[in-house]
Amino acid sequence: MIAIIDYGVGNLFSLQSSFAAIGAKAVVTADPTVIRRADRILLPGVGAFKDAARKLEDSGMAALVREQAAAGKPIMGICLGMQLLLDVSYEYGEHKGLGLIEGKVVPIRDVVPADYKVPHIGWNGLHLCGTEHPLFKYVQEGDCVYFVHSYYATDCPSVIATTEYHAALTAAVAKDNVMGCQFHPEKSGDVGLNILRAFCEMGGTKNG
Repeated sequence: MIAIIDYGVGNLFSLQSSFAAIGAKAVVTADPTVIRRADRILLPGVGAFKDAARKLEDSGMAALVREQAAAGKPIMGICLGMQLLLDVSYEYGEHKGLGLIEGKVVPIRDVVPADYKVPHIGWNGLHLCGTEHPLFKYVQEGDCVYFVHSYYATDCPSVIATTEYHAALTAAVAKDNVMGCQFHPEKSGDVGLNILRAFCEMGGTKNG
């Protein structure tokens, strides 16, 4: 069972529907007992980093996610949820993240020309970095996924995929049992469903 953490921010029920489409049971929950009992945890996120980080802390979910990460449970963040896994964000100030993956979140505008639109919205191909990660076991180089973001992860040694938007932007990160996608698998058709399928197949051990 996958626990989709409900802390007041995220595209929760479309994620739940995507898991249902691949025959996986997922529940939207803020109940610590249910989250601890789950086989895997998904951290969604839409909106501003500062507000989402505060809601995570205030709800007690931040400490719970760190606890479950330390226990070796597979955890995946999506979009803002991925950014929250990192050390710090510079979105309208400086705000601490969960610190589960080394890196920082900075504006896309700083690395693209003025005529490039920000937010970066739309379908872009994935460039898979280094050794194939289990999250991408059903993904081919160049497969397209759907992005909606104005900030991206950098100074991160755990990048497993990038996408090209004038600059190479981080598309996915992973460290041991914790991973994240900047794009939205639930909006990325069959490719996205295959990524969620691969996540569901991961065990509670270190996954590289």
